[in-house]
This record gives sequence, C-alpha cells and structure tokens, in this order.
Amino acid sequence: MASRVSLKTKGKTTKGSKVSEEQSATQLFKEWSTWAVKKAKVITHYGFIPLVIIIGMNSDPKPQLSQLLSPV
Repeated sequence: MASRVSLKTKGKTTKGSKVSEEQSATQLFKEWSTWAVKKAKVITHYGFIPLVIIIGMNSDPKPQLSQLLSPV
C-alpha cells in the first residue's frame, strides 16, 4: 500500500485556527527548503568536476581525456 503524508500539526489545535495553519505552512516550507539545499550541495559537490570535463570534451579543439585530466 502507498503511504500517505499527513500535514496535521501535533498538539492541541482548534478548528479553523489560522495561526496554527500559518505555523504549519512555515514549518513545512523550512523543512522543504532545508532538504532542497542539502540535496543541491551534494549534487554540486559530486557534479562539478564531471561537468567541467564534459564541457572541456565538447570544446572546439577536441582534447583527449588524458589532456583534460593532466595538470599541465
């Protein structure tokens, strides 16, 4: 069975409480933005050098892979 995500807040809330809905939305936004930033950091960390190599391989003089990886 597929699991469902519950957006209910914990603790006592009254019906139609706009303050708790705003806090819940704010908390949800903070969690998602933190998750997105963490994923972006990992993608940037592991994807930067391969991206540079791919761009270098597609440049005009067409260097070999050994030329791109050598420090000189």
